[in-house]
Amino acid sequence: MEQPIWNFEQEPWDKSPDETDVNLRAYFDRMSDDKMRGYSAAWTDAEVVEWDGNFRNDGALMIACCERDVEVAEYRKVLECTIAYRDRVRDELLSSK
Repeated sequence: MEQPIWNFEQEPWDKSPDETDVNLRAYFDRMSDDKMRGYSAAWTDAEVVEWDGNFRNDGALMIACCERDVEVAEYRKVLECTIAYRDRVRDELLSSK
């Protein structure tokens, strides 16, 4: 598997992360920039679930190696932090590619 250029997984944490926190950041590191740039904070939770396409019927994200479920509210929070990270580092990472 090719490693993504993004490394939000290794950015500083506000709290001590658990396995799910780390894996959610890694999940977003592997999401394409084009897809991520298509996200809208104005969407309903149902629209976010449909856009991602990787949520279970019970409303939790399908993600490997997790200690707990990731619901849409947490997903949105981390996704929006990931978008801010990418906006901050995009030019530098893409120019060195």
